[in-house]
Amino acid sequence: MALNEVFESGTHLALACTDPTTPVSGDPVLIGQIPGVCTVSETADGLASVCTEGVWTLSVKGTNGSNAAIAAGDIVYYVTGNTPKLSVTTSGVRFGYALEAVNSGATTTIRVKLGY
Repeated sequence: MALNEVFESGTHLALACTDPTTPVSGDPVLIGQIPGVCTVSETADGLASVCTEGVWTLSVKGTNGSNAAIAAGDIVYYVTGNTPKLSVTTSGVRFGYALEAVNSGATTTIRVKLGY
C-alpha cells in the first residue's frame, strides 16, 4: 500500500465549503468546482461533512436562465446566485444528473445523481 494515501475512497470528507460558506445538513454545496451534499452541518472549526457521490433528493428549478423543463438524464448545474441552487443553467458548476422530470418554471424536489 502506498504510504501517501489519505483516504481510500474520498467520498465522505470534512471540508470548508465555498458555497454556501455555512452549509446545513442536506444542502447541495460546492468546494471550488467539486459538487457535494452536506451530511453534517458546519462545525466550530469551519468544516462540514460532505459526500461527493450518491443519489440525493434535492430542490431543482426548471430554468436555464428562462423557464425550461428538465428531463431525466439532463445535466444539473449549481448556480451560486440562484434559489434553489440547482437547475439546467449551464453558466453554473456541473453538479450531476436529474433522475426525474421538472416542469418548466417549477421548483421540485427530485432525485439527483451527484457527480459526472
